[in-house]
Amino acid sequence: QVQLVESGGGLVQAGGSLRLSCAASGRTFDIYNLDNMGWFRLPPGEERVFVASVNRDGGTYYADSVKGRFTISRDNAKNTVYLQMNSLKPEDTAVYYCTAGNNYNYWGQGTQVTVSS
Repeated sequence: QVQLVESGGGLVQAGGSLRLSCAASGRTFDIYNLDNMGWFRLPPGEERVFVASVNRDGGTYYADSVKGRFTISRDNAKNTVYLQMNSLKPEDTAVYYCTAGNNYNYWGQGTQVTVSS
């Protein structure tokens, strides 16, 4: 089993920045086999959607809505994935969830990001 713990959410004004972190813990074998790590978000009244992902080799993927503003990165030595969010917009307001595993098998508890206009 793998546990994911997010941190870094909060309230920020439009145009501001936040950095989310997600640390994975658990059995060494399970951690090592976490190929994909990424972020989804759940906006108020909407469905959870993909934001960004990074694989073990550093390959990254982004939703069109965040390209050029968000940057995902990964520190394999620390079993941690980061999401740097710049130029935040009110529509980025959501609960952000960290996920990991080839089929996104594991999920964190979520962290609230609120962007005020």
